[in-house]
Amino acid sequence: MKSDSFPPWMRRTGIEVAGWLLVAFGLIALVLPGPGLLGLVAGLAVLSLRYRWANRLLRPVKAKAYKAAEQGVQTWLRISASIAGALLVMAAGVVWGVWARAPHWWPYSQDLWLPGGWGTGTGLILSGLIALVLIAYSYHRFRRTGSSRQARPKDLK
Repeated sequence: MKSDSFPPWMRRTGIEVAGWLLVAFGLIALVLPGPGLLGLVAGLAVLSLRYRWANRLLRPVKAKAYKAAEQGVQTWLRISASIAGALLVMAAGVVWGVWARAPHWWPYSQDLWLPGGWGTGTGLILSGLIALVLIAYSYHRFRRTGSSRQARPKDLK
């Protein structure tokens, strides 16, 4: 699909909406389960198509994401803990999907229980799958030579 087939205002609006949604997702995922830095990098990459400030912010955020990915696979303990955490999040998603009601030990009304069901459970399962993919990517990129490598300058462009 050629970009010329869309009117310019539609392309600008699409870039704005997609970029800001990805940035918002990234910020939320920094504190909730999910790939926060990945969302920020993706959002800034989309916004950098229109704004220079986004392009300037993209480089340090991308470098920080690479550094975090590299540190996450430095030892087998970190790799094991990351995989266990991702599997735990996925297991919580399955439990959340199956067990939509408040448990018997919950002292408050049913309405005050966290939203359950497969909507929330699917989100947790997808977060765990994304985490596993990112762990595999980080392992392949930073540990395949047996030693820790620095992100090359061309990777940060």
